[in-house]
Amino acid sequence: MMKQDLRHADTVIRNVSVFNSYFRKFIHADVYIKDGKFLYIDQKGSDQISYDEETDGKGRYMIPGLIDIHMHIESSLVTPEAFCSYTARNGLTTIVSEPHEIANVCGKEGIEAMIASGQRSPYDCFYAIPSNVPIMNRDYETSGGAISCEDMLELKEKEGIICLGEVMNFREIIEENDSEVGKFIGLIHDREPNYPLEGHCPALKDFDLARFLYLGIQSDHCIHDLEELKQRFENGMFMELQDSMVTKEVIDFVCQNNLYEYFSFVTDDTFPDILCHKGHVDAIMRKAISLGMRPEDAIYCTTYTPARRMNVTDRGVIAPGRLADFVLLDDLDSLHIVGTYKKGKCIFDTDTPSEDKSEYSLGGLFEDTVHAHKMTAEDFRVPVKGKDRIVNVRVMQVNPTGSRTDEVFVRMEIKDGELLWKNSGCQLAAVIERHGRDNHVAFGFTCGSALKQGACASSYSHDSHDLIVLGNDEEDMALAVNRIIDLQGGIIVTLNKEITAEIALPIAGLLSKKSVEDTAKDFEKVRQAFGSQGYDHDNNIMNFCLLSLTCIPVLKLTDRGYLNTETFVKLPLYEEIDSKQ
Repeated sequence: MMKQDLRHADTVIRNVSVFNSYFRKFIHADVYIKDGKFLYIDQKGSDQISYDEETDGKGRYMIPGLIDIHMHIESSLVTPEAFCSYTARNGLTTIVSEPHEIANVCGKEGIEAMIASGQRSPYDCFYAIPSNVPIMNRDYETSGGAISCEDMLELKEKEGIICLGEVMNFREIIEENDSEVGKFIGLIHDREPNYPLEGHCPALKDFDLARFLYLGIQSDHCIHDLEELKQRFENGMFMELQDSMVTKEVIDFVCQNNLYEYFSFVTDDTFPDILCHKGHVDAIMRKAISLGMRPEDAIYCTTYTPARRMNVTDRGVIAPGRLADFVLLDDLDSLHIVGTYKKGKCIFDTDTPSEDKSEYSLGGLFEDTVHAHKMTAEDFRVPVKGKDRIVNVRVMQVNPTGSRTDEVFVRMEIKDGELLWKNSGCQLAAVIERHGRDNHVAFGFTCGSALKQGACASSYSHDSHDLIVLGNDEEDMALAVNRIIDLQGGIIVTLNKEITAEIALPIAGLLSKKSVEDTAKDFEKVRQAFGSQGYDHDNNIMNFCLLSLTCIPVLKLTDRGYLNTETFVKLPLYEEIDSKQ
């Protein structure tokens, strides 16, 4: 064994209130750090240790660096390097990102480019293997990339890959199947039975949930009612609570039942304006505290429990031999961060202005991925065969909260081979294949809280990221789509034949080349324009981008048409009305 002088530290931080994870309380101490690790948490004022540097902690709170184990960097619309450079101010020192958005566009090469970008970040950017790319086969939707079992096995051996990402074909996987992720899970069971397998099962209960857990998929981050949540805790599932799940009812439930060991806070998806105005996982911690959780417990569930879930046990606590990843706070209830440290080195402090690069990229890759044809207003006329008649048209009902879209029927007239929808109270939706496969276009409709004026189009649309457009005017819809093609990616809002707001996303049609703050400014204009034109939702752009996501109930639209995401049955645009009715 190599000899080390364990009586000498690189630095000591004196006079801090240190969070002890094992007792979940603060203790006053001096903290010695050596070679990027904690050496000694000194409560007795010992003079046994020499040191090179000394810092006055000024009585501040010292907590472990924050850890987010379920998130998608692509949702911030920036590169991993840009994201991590910014979020050091949010106390993050470790994240686990699943790059299944870029994988659906660019395949394994996109994942590798994200990993390379993350290696240029100031803290640890780990990755999950995207497990369902695409979620559905080409009978149901068209993606640009695909990840096979062989790809997963190859990715697993790459530095920085530490788990399998969320398994989203949750109903298929519990039946006999030959899916790529099913093959991978079977192999992993034999080779590494403790390898973390992340889940996504928004509606499973009872025996179906048991079968999902039996496969070794032991976590979930979806939105649930209290009965579904209770069943998951009862069956030993590790819960990852995102913002939408942090409610008074849920916080009371986990606190009253002392469930702190069995969950962590995560962000899943965070758009750039939310990141700038509210924060990241630190914002979710503050929300939990405001709803009655002790700060000590919120800290525990954003440091210790996620580290243990991901088998990165060299961090998440302030104790000898663990990585010196920590955050200094000057107020506990507000979690006001004044400094973030990675391996003992400061990567953010409030006294030093942060500097961002003016432009980021993934090495110049994936900047030509929108391969769709320009469109005209005529292309958005909905042709229907047969005689003039009234039909029952399937419509996705948009709700003001959540991502669920229910199936409803609205009567519309067919005249001269065209569906007349303008006076129906509905909006026309279209999904346009943009990966250069077959230029397929499918039509659908929305109602409820959806757009009331103009149009919006996006090349960022979960998970296959085909072009999606929604509108009340065909010319506005064509203008929005064509602008995205010109920009090679983006989100565009139009009204009265003019662009009212836009954000360019030229990297894979998903990511900006700008910093988080500059991207947030562009995105905020898009969000505001979209909301002012009638899309009434607490996260309007995200909700719009989820209209094509085939793992969320109930009715969704892909480039192949409507899909019931609970039965996996493709559905026609309309149903004939019985002449006897």
